[in-house]
Amino acid sequence: MQPDPVAGGNRPSLDGAAILARAPGVARLAEVEAIDWGLVPASHLRFEQILDLARVIQAQLDRGDVDGVVLVQGTDTIEESSFAFDLLLKSDKPVVVTGAMRDAASAEYDGPRNLVDAVGCAASSSLRGFGVVVVLAGLVVAAEQVVKGHSTALDAFRSRDGHLLGEVSDGVVRLSRGREPRDPRHSRARLGSVPQLAVEDVHLVTVVTGMDGALIRGLAPTRPRGLVVAATGSGNTHPDVLAAARELMEAGTIVCLTTRCPTGTIDPIYAFPGGGVTWQRAGALMSAHDGPKSRVALALGLAAGMDRDALVALISPDSLQ
Repeated sequence: MQPDPVAGGNRPSLDGAAILARAPGVARLAEVEAIDWGLVPASHLRFEQILDLARVIQAQLDRGDVDGVVLVQGTDTIEESSFAFDLLLKSDKPVVVTGAMRDAASAEYDGPRNLVDAVGCAASSSLRGFGVVVVLAGLVVAAEQVVKGHSTALDAFRSRDGHLLGEVSDGVVRLSRGREPRDPRHSRARLGSVPQLAVEDVHLVTVVTGMDGALIRGLAPTRPRGLVVAATGSGNTHPDVLAAARELMEAGTIVCLTTRCPTGTIDPIYAFPGGGVTWQRAGALMSAHDGPKSRVALALGLAAGMDRDALVALISPDSLQ
């Protein structure tokens, strides 16, 4: 991004070559090939575009002369796109998503440092087998755990469970003690391939005090493929929210329940009307992820044509299956 005086704010403007030119430290770490996919604000991305990007990335990972891939994008939706790539891509080579919290004309422009660190991670054999990671402000965070915890801070990104994969400084990676690559035989289900068609009509509704089922019933005429409900606490809502969701389920919509809490997962222990137990009995999928990532997993699973059992394996923690 750079300031556009006509538009009155920042707009995407730098291509890959221009971004690399602002980060001369990259050249001493690796030979980098810039691939320009498009100048698209992260907040504009749709699943169709994410699938297209995944195909571009997978093609590079399949090359014998490529050790890893760095994706540079806007930070607004890094927590979602990185998780999508983690589900879609099939390779043990490092894939690193990064960006900048300041525009390229700012005195605090953090793009060059983040890019150097990201390239260092992508070129590092120590990150093989860890899946997609996000690298900003010197932190290495697993895609399935990364969240944007602040709207503008340079160190906006953190791990939802509080555990970092490691840190990186000047392109040198230091993994946290005890961190090991994922064992593919015991890892959570992943797609491992890119669906041909996207499913865009998966909605996310966050439950708040005094909320009934009116908002969810408003979705009924479109008969969406999927719905994620971010409930209060360990997975509880007003009973009318569940009643509205049940009506969608009876019409064929796959409904997934998660928590709106910043950390933790749902735990269906309350059996009052609208409690987590009643959602589980009604047929909602129990998610191990927050609302945005639950929506990503559900949308990609539906795009891949997964049946209910496969969706459960993709979305739910083992304890809730």
